[in-house]
Amino acid sequence: MTNQLTSRSRYFTLLGTIITQFALGSVYTWSLFNAQLAGKLSEPVSRVAFSFGIMSLALAVASSMAGKMQERFGVRNVTLGAGILLGVSLLLTAHATNIWLLYIFAGLLIGFADGTGYLMTLSNCVKFFPERKGLISACAIGAYGLGSLGFKFINMYFLEHNGLESTFDYWGIIAMVMVIIGGLMMKDAPKQQVSATESAAEVRDFSLSQSMKCPQFWMLALVFLTVCMSGLYVIGVAKDIGQGYVHLSLDVAAASVAIIAIANLSGRLVLGVLSDKMARTKVVAISLVVCLTGVCALLFAHQSQMSFYIAVACITFSFGGTITVFPSLVSDFFGLNNLTKNYGIIYLGFGVGSFIGSIVASIFGGFIATFYLMFVLLIVSLIIALTIKLPKLPQPSLA
Repeated sequence: MTNQLTSRSRYFTLLGTIITQFALGSVYTWSLFNAQLAGKLSEPVSRVAFSFGIMSLALAVASSMAGKMQERFGVRNVTLGAGILLGVSLLLTAHATNIWLLYIFAGLLIGFADGTGYLMTLSNCVKFFPERKGLISACAIGAYGLGSLGFKFINMYFLEHNGLESTFDYWGIIAMVMVIIGGLMMKDAPKQQVSATESAAEVRDFSLSQSMKCPQFWMLALVFLTVCMSGLYVIGVAKDIGQGYVHLSLDVAAASVAIIAIANLSGRLVLGVLSDKMARTKVVAISLVVCLTGVCALLFAHQSQMSFYIAVACITFSFGGTITVFPSLVSDFFGLNNLTKNYGIIYLGFGVGSFIGSIVASIFGGFIATFYLMFVLLIVSLIIALTIKLPKLPQPSLA
């Protein structure tokens, strides 16, 4: 009977996580609203679009804090809270009357709600399936990616038929209900148990402080930041790269959006499944080679429509695949029990990476400087992926 309950809990938690991740992924439809919000607030689109940068940073910071919240309140309660906050924040965004309220409601609050639910529910679900970590990560993070695609059609329909403010209201209600339903289906994963064939000293169970003392922790953080910076920068300015750098027409450059969606989702599924069949450091190395191929196409190939599409596809395939593999990779190095906290700190690289590419481009006045930074960091990251070893197990403390 206990085994039946455990099995039921596992699959209910998986289904609840997929529903929750789908709703949380809806924030990546944000670009649909920039132009109308700019008109409503009488602000340039660039200032309105900055709210998404704030959202990305708040998402990463909240992800790093979610482990502590789960310890205190449990995955179900924190997920319910995240769902309510997400819905309320979207309702408030509908009625923001100036750019600063938009930054608070859409940037800080939506980002915090999304980040609180995203990494915690993903990590908790992975802990239920230690034998299929890659596949479960692919399911959960794939749902997050599909959420942006599904809500694109939902939000476009409401925008066309109901207007800006009503769209935020409907979006908030739908997303909140989905996250609440998903949260009610979840249970906290049990702690990793010591099997009969291994002693407690052989189990990887690093606390956050123990993990941060290992050089491998910071090596993995650099690899993660590099791929996030590359992927988020290209996703954010793909159309502009096509027009301003490759000199393509608006329609041809804008078609990269579809290529990004397909390549991103393909990377999540392909590399996620592959990571259960071979060493995850090798999977990350493959991902980095693919990303490096894309950056080289931008830097060194004759620029054309085909080279541009290949570059964008390679970089976003690598980005989607790497963020899918990384939770399992971090658990390989530092254990499952503290995955939410350990990966939460590494995940800060997502927020920091989203800014670095744009800052470098603005300082040096163009795409080239960022492409060269990506090139150098990818080579360093590839060396790390090919040479990194598991850290030595922490010495047990003496009572």
